[in-house]
Amino acid sequence: VLLRDMMFLRVTKQYLPHLARLCLISTFLEDGIRMWFQWNEQRDYIEATWGCGYFLATCFVLLNLLGQLGGCVLVLSRNFVQYACFGLFGIIALQTVAYSILWDLKFLMRNLALGGGLLLLLAESRSEGKSMFAGVPSMGESSPKQYMQLGGRVLLVLMFMTLLHFDSSFFSILQNMVGTALIILVAIGFKTKLAALTLVVWLMAINVYFNAFWTVPAYKPMHDFLKYDFFQTTSVIGGLLLVVALGPGGVSMDEKKKEW
Repeated sequence: VLLRDMMFLRVTKQYLPHLARLCLISTFLEDGIRMWFQWNEQRDYIEATWGCGYFLATCFVLLNLLGQLGGCVLVLSRNFVQYACFGLFGIIALQTVAYSILWDLKFLMRNLALGGGLLLLLAESRSEGKSMFAGVPSMGESSPKQYMQLGGRVLLVLMFMTLLHFDSSFFSILQNMVGTALIILVAIGFKTKLAALTLVVWLMAINVYFNAFWTVPAYKPMHDFLKYDFFQTTSVIGGLLLVVALGPGGVSMDEKKKEW
């Protein structure tokens, strides 16, 4: 039994980060491909919304297309991952402003959760012993990585705050209580891997049930809306899988328990 458990842990440690990265970049991959197939619609929307003219609207769509697909290729190939993360952070910020997501609390929180996943990816890609913040004083060599993991965990749980239902049914109350307990555990880093894995299963079930875009005809606007939601949720699942694979980092109760 012990040998089987050790083999399972070894396989999980080997393949889980790859699965996590694939899930994490899925929303950028889908959006980049959508920019290609809906080039005219996206350009016309930006031009009409911002009155920026044909040229700038075209540049916006091109930047989104190349930035997202290029970032996905770099992340999956494990080349220049830090630069890819910064580029994808920029895409999130650009889209937040361009599509007026800043004023929609639900979408803003989901974008911040997506940023949390990228922060975890940035922490994972950071080589031990090499600091991205050269010259900046730190409490230890791995401090920047630890605080990235803390920031990533806290931002990730914002996704679940958008899933809470404020009604009086027993199921909703139970779901809110369990969900709130799990996101607190992930945020403070207590029993982190188990809590994150539970949230992965919960979020996957919700995603498949509520965002089943494949059941809606492609010509209906709801198809694109559900598809966007589905892949964005899949990206947050990828961030949680990184937490499962890598642990909570140094700034967590799990880590502090080892010192007690």
